[in-house]
Amino acid sequence: MRIVSVLENQINEKRISITPEIAKKYLSLGFEVVLPENYASHLGIKDTEYSENGVNISKNEKEIITSADIIVQLGLPSDDKSSLIKENQTLIGILNPYNNENKINDLVKRKVNVLSLELLPRITRAQSMDVLSSQANLAGYKAVLESFANFEKAIPMMMTAAGTIPAAKVLVVGAGVAGLQAIATAKRMGAIVFATDVRMASKEQVESLGGKFLTVEGAENLETKGGYAKEASEDFKKKQEELLNETLKKIDIVICTALIPGKKAPVIIKSSMINNMRAGSVIYDLAAIQGGNTAFTEVDKVIDKNGVRIMGESNILNKLPTSASNLYAKNVFNFVSNLYDKENKKININLEDEIIKKTLIK
Repeated sequence: MRIVSVLENQINEKRISITPEIAKKYLSLGFEVVLPENYASHLGIKDTEYSENGVNISKNEKEIITSADIIVQLGLPSDDKSSLIKENQTLIGILNPYNNENKINDLVKRKVNVLSLELLPRITRAQSMDVLSSQANLAGYKAVLESFANFEKAIPMMMTAAGTIPAAKVLVVGAGVAGLQAIATAKRMGAIVFATDVRMASKEQVESLGGKFLTVEGAENLETKGGYAKEASEDFKKKQEELLNETLKKIDIVICTALIPGKKAPVIIKSSMINNMRAGSVIYDLAAIQGGNTAFTEVDKVIDKNGVRIMGESNILNKLPTSASNLYAKNVFNFVSNLYDKENKKININLEDEIIKKTLIK
């Protein structure tokens, strides 16, 4: 049974799917692991770190794909690589089926087993495979560092002989995995942290990290059975807008993390709110790639509106590729282990397994 991974488009994606540590684990299960030359050289990982442990390094990427049983990637391979994938092969990754519907349907028609990891169910057994959580954790952490680096004042309160510098005030919009990590990171660095979310269940989590939860009066719990946020009613949006409008007048840094799976990100911070913010404030929008949570977010640009800087990147994890790759590769290994029939040494697409049923695209 051969498992492979090929090069991503490294301008957009620096993470890798198989690290040397995880390659050893695949080999111990009886897999043959094949990777292209310089697969992880951009992360400072030499080919010898793989080959010394039994990984086959190949110069022929086309042959790697066509000879594979399982192909593991970060995102959907480019069209020229996808065209090489054939019947009964298995493709695993964060394939973004909402935006890549036609390309994925083409693979499915060719009888490729396509499994997209962002569709994993939120159940206990799937936690070790949860790529969204592991990557969002790092994204929330890095978003705080990036916004603090662009904020031209001190973050913690400082008492000096010349006077006291007040602590920076941070608002985190959306208290999912990324938001909670942002709260924890900002708090550790000495900021005063506020947070808001449509899911009332997140109030206790926010407060346990030292943040103050901002509640919309009479709010309902807008949470799906899977634990994700669902779209708010117009009445809720209006009340939230009023609350945020007043809050943002006193806030120095905003971290936006609000996403609705499969839909455009909700615009939560309107132009009128930004106009009321203090010059020098910073907004970091982690939802930029899905349209953004602010009225002015543009991907991979810093927008200045009346002295307020609005930032958002297409892939913030490109700034933490080694840490992100280590976590992602472990998630994928756990997923493949669940998929692999060790006794018969084959892939078992068992649709009675909720994990496989939810992630398999038909």
